[in-house]
Amino acid sequence: MKILEYLEQAVARRASDVFIIAGGPVSQKEEGRIRSVGADRLLPPQTKELITEIYALAERPMDAYLERGDDDFAFAIPGLARFRVNAYRQRGSMAAVVRVVSFSIPDWQAIHIPRKIMDLAQTGHGMILMTGTAGSGKSTTQACLIDEINKTRDCHIITLEDPIEFLHRNHRSIVSQREISVDTADYLSALRACLRQAPDVILLGEMRDPETIRTTITAAETGHLIIATLHTNGAVNAIDRIIDSFPASHQAQIRMMLSMVLKTVVSQQMLPGVNGDMIPAFEIMHVNSAIRSMIRDNKNHQINNAIAAGGAEGMNTMDQALLELYRKGHITKDIALERADNPEQLRRQLN
Repeated sequence: MKILEYLEQAVARRASDVFIIAGGPVSQKEEGRIRSVGADRLLPPQTKELITEIYALAERPMDAYLERGDDDFAFAIPGLARFRVNAYRQRGSMAAVVRVVSFSIPDWQAIHIPRKIMDLAQTGHGMILMTGTAGSGKSTTQACLIDEINKTRDCHIITLEDPIEFLHRNHRSIVSQREISVDTADYLSALRACLRQAPDVILLGEMRDPETIRTTITAAETGHLIIATLHTNGAVNAIDRIIDSFPASHQAQIRMMLSMVLKTVVSQQMLPGVNGDMIPAFEIMHVNSAIRSMIRDNKNHQINNAIAAGGAEGMNTMDQALLELYRKGHITKDIALERADNPEQLRRQLN
């Protein structure tokens, strides 16, 4: 089969990813489970042929991939879908994972994003952090949030992404989408430049280094709404990651700045649902005066208790989210306990 046939089959079967790795057949992930596509094992010459076809479809030279050994990019096939590709080498052979991305922004209700997440679209300024591991659905949730802002507010939205996954059309807002290494050199230079482009909302695909983090915090201080991503689990870990990226002599200042600009931290994971679909679970922390003081005074270990007690303000821990999903019949008891931060405490509540 040609790569186009594999991609068409993945879209038809609503697969999320296609795996091209020597030693096994082409595989795809459907509803969280990996299934083989055909029975034939791929040999290195076959993976090379398929990956060369991907680059031809994307009209992208292979030079950088051949030189570095890995490459990350996206492309679209009209009438089919967009695809995000990570091509890499493993055991001396070419390999790739292809993420399938729909052309349309998903309906947030259909994919079980709660209303209180979408209400974040009304945040005027400051920083919203979206956290979670790779594959946890952060990009989809961010796309839905940007789409909600686009449809309900008069803004200039600038997205800095690597690569661009979802395409946004202008509605009430104007949306400028910039792809790292295609439209700009890197996140830091793109962020500095976009502050001169009259933005109201900035989506930052990832905060990778202290200088980018500091510039992001400064942008939030000056009246912009920043929606940024960190690859961590949980609000407390996200705050620790930001602060620990700086030298000890700067951490007190960063804690103070972060406590003033941080509005909300959303931590997300995807769970297999009882009906075979994937269900997102969200931990939500809104920065109130108590949490602001905890961040400033380096008492992050107390934040989880504040989140657990903040239900009236729209907050919940991940374990509280898992408990609610179980009680609604969306996930099984075993899944809830497997993904819990404190399984023993959650087990008592489930029983």
